[in-house]
Amino acid sequence: MSLDVSPQLLAQAESGDVDADAFLETVRTSLPYAYDMVASLAQDLKGGAATFADNQVPPPSEAARGQLLRALASDAIRGSLEKHFDVKLAFQNCHRVAAFRPGAETGDTYAKFTSQRAQILNQSPTLRDC
Repeated sequence: MSLDVSPQLLAQAESGDVDADAFLETVRTSLPYAYDMVASLAQDLKGGAATFADNQVPPPSEAARGQLLRALASDAIRGSLEKHFDVKLAFQNCHRVAAFRPGAETGDTYAKFTSQRAQILNQSPTLRDC
């Protein structure tokens, strides 16, 4: 799954720096499932006292799963989402995304979520091919 880049944004990139807001808008329109999931997690996190907010529901389609994988596998896209929503994202498997408060990556909860043990415990036969 690729981003649907406008000719204007492409021209910007070819000539130098890219407008961060224009890039984020491209992410929002190209990867709406991923964007909306991160937005929802950020809202849940900010609205509560929990250390993090996470999604454990599989995407509704392979296209949605592809959007999520694309967004979180790209440092540029992931970083833009983190900056825009003021969160630190962590990712397991095909759909378990968590939003943490900035700075949480130095804490125990983030370390546990991103640990090898947590990755193994979050496996199941149904997730092998995702």
